[in-house]
Amino acid sequence: MQQHSAPASDPTKAPGAPTTPVGSRSPAVTPARGPTGSASGSSFTPLQDFEGTITPSDLHFEVHHAGVPTIDPAKHTLLVHGLVDRPLLFSLGDLKRFPQVTRTCFIECAGNGVLAWHNGPFGKPDPGLTPQQVAGMTSNSEWTGVPLKIVLDEAGVSRRAKWFLAEGGDACLMARSIPLEKAYDDALIAWAQNGEAIRPEQGFPMRLLLPGWEGSASVKWLRRIELGTRPWMTRWETATYTDPLANGTARQFSFEMDARSIITTPAHPETIAPGWRRISGLAWSGRGRIARVEVSTDSGLTWSNARLEEPVRSKAHTRFTHMWKWEGGETVIYSRAADETGYVQPTRAELIRVRGAGTQYHFNPVYGWRVLPNGRVFFYGAT
Repeated sequence: MQQHSAPASDPTKAPGAPTTPVGSRSPAVTPARGPTGSASGSSFTPLQDFEGTITPSDLHFEVHHAGVPTIDPAKHTLLVHGLVDRPLLFSLGDLKRFPQVTRTCFIECAGNGVLAWHNGPFGKPDPGLTPQQVAGMTSNSEWTGVPLKIVLDEAGVSRRAKWFLAEGGDACLMARSIPLEKAYDDALIAWAQNGEAIRPEQGFPMRLLLPGWEGSASVKWLRRIELGTRPWMTRWETATYTDPLANGTARQFSFEMDARSIITTPAHPETIAPGWRRISGLAWSGRGRIARVEVSTDSGLTWSNARLEEPVRSKAHTRFTHMWKWEGGETVIYSRAADETGYVQPTRAELIRVRGAGTQYHFNPVYGWRVLPNGRVFFYGAT
């Protein structure tokens, strides 16, 4: 790793550092995931530290159920079996011989936003939350791999098959049942992220990628795909990743991630000064492209369309910006996204009316940032 010395008083008066095997960030730039140190838990992406839409690979959020396995790529294989004509075993090298595609899309944990939803007294989330803590279990990357449908066609899928099971190679054997239609839509077996091999915490040497669907379905360390007629009802789709509703039932297999947005600046713990400034944030939808993002700077009384910065991709993060002249009074600033299907991001109250207060996953309410007269900015979640 490159070693940085203290900044020179005049960098034009002395030679700089030499070339290095691997680049590193400036010591003045210190983004980090957090919290860290748990083998069964999450670390969030620092959304407030980014420009553009691509998440650096080393800052992609993490969710692990049994830690990060150490896998030898030369020995790792993918078994495709079940209702197929020819059960097949693929090495990483075998998969790389197929035609490959590169696709930019987000991955989002179904539990993204849990701190903003449950933290503190109900209806009053902690005002000290940052964008990272509010919505940091989403990241946006460029992924490279082989379309899953190509691999399945090689094995010959039976007409009776309607679902497939994807199983990972970690200690808990994470497994999810997926409708076969997704395999023939945009599913990918990915081995590269942002131009390099997938990082171990993101599924090295290969992972399933299901654009727009909840992150747990994009199984990491992929080792087995089994074709069948119905869901397997694994513990990961019965005991977890199901959503209790107010009427005593539960949503199950609610794969698609709903449209969502968050302002990443100004946000806590910033302090701002009166005058013109840029409001900036991210919006995304598992159903396609973001059609518009509206911003309110007067506590929700009026709304204006924000600028969507190019590129606006399907099932990917979109950067939005809006110029705002703050006059120094107290206010709340909000963002509200709508996707190309016409779906509009709901308020917290609207989400509770539909799902009930005990909902556990797919939190996507409109949230805001309260700006005090002294310029300090705090999270505001009671929409």
